[in-house]
Amino acid sequence: MFQGSQSINVDVKGRMAVPSRYRDLLVAVCEGRLVVTANPYERCLNIYPEPQWQEVKAKIESLPNSNKKVRRLQRLVLGNASELEMDGNGRLLLPSTLREYANLDKKVVLVGLGDKAELWSEQSWNDMLDESDDDPMPEEMQGLSL
Repeated sequence: MFQGSQSINVDVKGRMAVPSRYRDLLVAVCEGRLVVTANPYERCLNIYPEPQWQEVKAKIESLPNSNKKVRRLQRLVLGNASELEMDGNGRLLLPSTLREYANLDKKVVLVGLGDKAELWSEQSWNDMLDESDDDPMPEEMQGLSL
């Protein structure tokens, strides 16, 4: 569903226009209802069409909350989840708490990852692309040929 990356401007009220290539599809798939929440691994936001969000939410809720790391994940992802609906102009109003979490200002980058998208501040996105990664490659990726 979501692929590629696109620079987008956020207005002073915190509204962003959903790229036109996604609008009709989102209306067909979820009637323009999306859920935006904090990404627990990086300072960006995850955006899910409502049906995909329900699957993610069920997985997170089923985790044992006796574990401190699980509780942190649940608090960040479930506790920050906001249901949004595209307005008549295809815009989303991003909650200020989530904009602050991801350091979103005027210039943002929407990155498509299949069934979800990430929303990054332009500066954070560029910084992440420039990072060197010394972590070993996960076993699941070792046979991947692109």
